[in-house]
Amino acid sequence: MSAEISGQTVPTEEPAAAGSGSAPIKGGWKCPLSDAHVHREDVRKVWKECQEESFWYRALPLSLGSMAVTGGLIYQGIWKSSKRFGPFPKLAVAGILGFAVGKASYVGTCRSKFQELGIQGGPGIGPWSKRDHPGHRHREGRPCHHVCEECKKNAPAAPAGQA
Repeated sequence: MSAEISGQTVPTEEPAAAGSGSAPIKGGWKCPLSDAHVHREDVRKVWKECQEESFWYRALPLSLGSMAVTGGLIYQGIWKSSKRFGPFPKLAVAGILGFAVGKASYVGTCRSKFQELGIQGGPGIGPWSKRDHPGHRHREGRPCHHVCEECKKNAPAAPAGQA
């Protein structure tokens, strides 16, 4: 048998030597680590937890703090209030920016919570995507979320700067 890695075929273990966790599928052996089932209720729970914690622990304090600093700067005369609208536009912008920065600062924590749940990676976009994942793909086209021994042996050596 063989598994394909970017156009190359790599021999895999024979059925008799395969691990006990592997299950035979049509055309090869199925990766036991790539089929972790995650229940929707668990995902909803983690999502709700992330939303609430990011609001109470990051977004609200940063929003209120930035509004307090902005109000203090306006009160001290360092920043001028608008003649037409007063201090409200500057306070609103400070509050919105503090809220956005607070929510964005919690993304890494939420990502680690989802990874603990068993959800790896993400949509594969943005600066945190892992498009050059060294793992292989199964015949169904789904990527593995681990690196098997054959892939480790056949992977090109990483440059010294990336290791």
